[in-house]
Amino acid sequence: MNVVFSQSVEDVSENGRANLEYIDMRFGAPVCVGDTIEAESTVLGVKASSRERDRGVVHVETVGRNQDGQVVLAYQRKVQVWKGDPDAPVAEGEAPARALPVSFTLPPYDPRRDYRARAHLTSSDTYFEDFHVGDVFEHSRGRVITTEHIALTGMLDNTSQVHCNQWMIDQDPERFLGGQLIVYGGIPFSLCLGLSSPDVADNALGDVRYATGRHTAPAFAGDTVFATTDIRGLGDLPGRPDLGVLDTALRGHKFVRKGGAAEKVEIFYLEREIAVKRRSHYA
Repeated sequence: MNVVFSQSVEDVSENGRANLEYIDMRFGAPVCVGDTIEAESTVLGVKASSRERDRGVVHVETVGRNQDGQVVLAYQRKVQVWKGDPDAPVAEGEAPARALPVSFTLPPYDPRRDYRARAHLTSSDTYFEDFHVGDVFEHSRGRVITTEHIALTGMLDNTSQVHCNQWMIDQDPERFLGGQLIVYGGIPFSLCLGLSSPDVADNALGDVRYATGRHTAPAFAGDTVFATTDIRGLGDLPGRPDLGVLDTALRGHKFVRKGGAAEKVEIFYLEREIAVKRRSHYA
């Protein structure tokens, strides 16, 4: 996700103010060491802000493919982008998303293999049968974001200047959120996924789909990220009786000091579908 997203930044959101929403993010072919990923984006919509003349929202669909042309990821996103000229007219419009086939691919279940002999390698209480609708997991760990986020963003070829160009922000700090470098959203995104994994994904074989997601507040160097997961639903994965699908809501938050008290601030929300092993087949 981070590789494909970052490849789209230079053309779509390098002059973005904020990434507003992820929509229908679907995973396809697995990515392995040695694969080469390329991405392309199609503009689905452009709309000027009705309140702020200096910005508008761009709606794009991005597809990542490997060297064999297989889709590894497809999703839509909406991003708020600065206008070069606040008075310039905008050709507004909206187009429907393309019907992109995305085939979620996992290694097949082999009934000849002794999976139970390896069950001790994962948690015994995170199989599909262990989850119930309404369960809420307050993940116990936290992870601080350091200035290393700048190097990580650069490694991904994410060229958005709001993540690395402090000089630019200093010239007009009121224009930028918090007047400081904003952490690339893929970093708290990944941290929240990681913090949740011991409780909900230790026996997962993959993430199937993110129906929607958004960054509800910015993250900065020095923030510590925490996460919670709500179990919203349980379902089957077609063609895979050995797996079930957890329908979850993943939330990330941080704490901010205000008037001597700590205030909990939600920074991230993601509706996440996870393919999880069934105890009946693996333990």
